[in-house]
Amino acid sequence: MTINISEAAAFGVAGNFTGHLEQAGEASDFVNVKVEDSSAPKAIFPTYIPGAAEAVPEFLSVFPFDPDTILYPKDQKKLQIEPECAVIFDAVWNGTELSELRPVAFGASNDCSIRREGAKKISLKKNWGKCSKGFSSNAIPVSSFDSSSIIDDYRIASFLVRDGKTYAYGEDSAVRDYSYVYGKLINWMLDKFNNQKDEGPAEEINTYLNAAGRPKRILVSIGATRYTEFGETNFLTYGDRSVVVLYPESVYSKEQIEKMVSENDLEYDDISVLDQTVKEAMI
Repeated sequence: MTINISEAAAFGVAGNFTGHLEQAGEASDFVNVKVEDSSAPKAIFPTYIPGAAEAVPEFLSVFPFDPDTILYPKDQKKLQIEPECAVIFDAVWNGTELSELRPVAFGASNDCSIRREGAKKISLKKNWGKCSKGFSSNAIPVSSFDSSSIIDDYRIASFLVRDGKTYAYGEDSAVRDYSYVYGKLINWMLDKFNNQKDEGPAEEINTYLNAAGRPKRILVSIGATRYTEFGETNFLTYGDRSVVVLYPESVYSKEQIEKMVSENDLEYDDISVLDQTVKEAMI
């Protein structure tokens, strides 16, 4: 199914796969972030806040998602795919507090990131303008977000296609293997949406959401997988294809998915694929 996400506030979850922050060189950003559970994600961060006018940084009002293209920022050199599962929720509000997140669909996401040293907030590495992120045009409908849902059967795979060769970029990982997932993740997110403070690399999300008129829909990329050795050491360049695939493991094998990526054969209703070509930004 195709979902219009242009009016949805969009966020990412930092540190929801053990080892990813270390690979990305970002673990030091969270040294002073206090968590009660050592396995918990570190923070939730904004990537797009529609309609919030002057209440949020101006760059967050630019819609960054595109299903086909990544525009490479001219002044940066280290750009990496962040392969993720993203979940779209209907948001239920109780006054100024977000009280419930009801799942609508999930799909392949690229929370593409600039390895920008010295950035004070996570969001500064995430939205550099149009076509800086991606969400699949084929979202998978879902009525629940728990172990009984179809999402429990899905895996996240990602690839970089360069000069006709296909390289595994992130470790093939099950959605259920996120550090926090399902009800535990939703409870954590509700707490962060309502109570996260403007501290260190994190921002005060509740203020943003209320300034945006309390959006009825929220998209959350729930965490990037660990990189393969190739993914950890190879950054994107012009002409590359970034491919993120969510697929049901009961239907397809890892080997089948890689073959399908190589042959550009991924048009199946039960697969959510995000296939973006890296192009040079003209301005």
